[in-house]
Amino acid sequence: MMTNIVKPWAALSALCLGFFTIIMDTTIVPIAVPSMVRGLSASLNAIVWVISVYLLAYATLMLFTSRLGDRFGPRRVFLAGLTIFTLASLWCGMSGSIDTLIAARAVQGFGAALMTPQTLAFVGFLFPAARRGAAMGLWAAVAGLGTIAGPLLGGVLVQYLGWSWIFFVNVPIGVVTFLLTLRFVPDWRPERARSFDFAGILLSGTGLFFIVFGVQNGQKYDWGAVLGSISVSEIIGLGVVLLGAFVFWQRVNRKEPLVPLRVFRARNFSAGTIVWATVGFSMTGMILPLVIYFQSVLGLTPSMTGVLTAPMALLTGLMGPFVGRLSDRVSGRYLVLAGLGALASGLAVLALQMTPGTSPWALLPALLVCGMGFGLILAPVSNLAMGSVEPQLMGAASGIFNTGRQVGGVLGSAAVGVLMQARITASLTTEANAAAEGLPGQYRQSFIQTATKAAASAGEFVSGEGAPVVPGLPSELTARATELFSQSIHFGLTDAARQTLLLPAAVLLLGMVAAVTVRRTVPVVPASR
Repeated sequence: MMTNIVKPWAALSALCLGFFTIIMDTTIVPIAVPSMVRGLSASLNAIVWVISVYLLAYATLMLFTSRLGDRFGPRRVFLAGLTIFTLASLWCGMSGSIDTLIAARAVQGFGAALMTPQTLAFVGFLFPAARRGAAMGLWAAVAGLGTIAGPLLGGVLVQYLGWSWIFFVNVPIGVVTFLLTLRFVPDWRPERARSFDFAGILLSGTGLFFIVFGVQNGQKYDWGAVLGSISVSEIIGLGVVLLGAFVFWQRVNRKEPLVPLRVFRARNFSAGTIVWATVGFSMTGMILPLVIYFQSVLGLTPSMTGVLTAPMALLTGLMGPFVGRLSDRVSGRYLVLAGLGALASGLAVLALQMTPGTSPWALLPALLVCGMGFGLILAPVSNLAMGSVEPQLMGAASGIFNTGRQVGGVLGSAAVGVLMQARITASLTTEANAAAEGLPGQYRQSFIQTATKAAASAGEFVSGEGAPVVPGLPSELTARATELFSQSIHFGLTDAARQTLLLPAAVLLLGMVAAVTVRRTVPVVPASR
């Protein structure tokens, strides 16, 4: 098989360039949240949907798209997905309304879902088992860099060119990736005829959509009725029931289920998928509170926000190949546990350090600890999970494994988004009550009512708009009221970001429990060529 492959590393590099762009687009949008709230006159909840709908389309379709590579050839499916992704990126950048942008992002997520499983499947084809750790290290480093480098590139683009360019930048990258793929990636065709489990696709996609819709819009509907007498909790419950029906259908489907449940008999694959999902949750969930804190509280520009997070991304990228090779020689279980612990600790320290007066550079050590955590996790967990799968299940396992990360990401985006909005409303109201003590008694209630009303929209403060006008306030007290509003906004947003950041840190503890169950494997030391 390998005799026909002239340049496997060149082929993998071409695939990884496309994979980098896909992953970057999961994190490049949060850096533009304040600008998009202003530019599109949208609410914070609507902008969170721009993030979530991409991840939702990505996650729900990947199980299906992983099978397309088995039938039509991974390179062909990768190129089709790359074309859709690139054109959808152009559509995103040209969107003039929030509704159009959300629709374009959904199509972009479909393109990403077509591409991702093919990149991981090619690792198994291009490299022998003894060399896959290093190859997986490059793949994992690209995943880490794409996730964490999004804010750096996005910050520069938003500040100097506008938010649309976080999408336009994908177009030239997509063209280059297309040409490199045609040049270096072999037209490998597994030629395994696959039947498509359309019932499974419908059940899993609809169930996940209802859960994400309910979680993300719970705050908007005050966790009550959404349509007629149908409540948020009933929508979430329906989603859970549909996912339960999906699992049952996979068990009784005698043809070719979307998720062959026997793949989970491999303990390392099951545990690795859970770890991957918690990492996806944390990667996506940590960015929104950090961006709001950096820009709306500390006053950093988008580009400076990117510069502050750049060392974290650089450390993750530098560690990826090294840790990948190391996982060929020592048990990846210990590397994953160390990485999860470092990442959770880094997030917890960041939350403890957050105050309105904290120097941005004082946060750098904790950010570097997070970067080290990502670097320790990405390659070993991929190697552990995929290395325990039977060869005939590799295509399905690739889709399941990547879907686990994206499901974690979409749940992280939704959960963190709704928690952030709820904490902003609660914290700003609390801080406004305290700040009102700085005004004469007859104006305090009006100040509190104005602040409470404004806090309910949350996005007004996130966008950096000025303080609302307090009715009946004398002109000589306007400056004082503005100062008090600024004080309450800064303290309220800081408190909301700090509390929200603890959620992804807590979820990582679940990943540590799963990692403990991983069986120790005897590493294969590759022979020199």
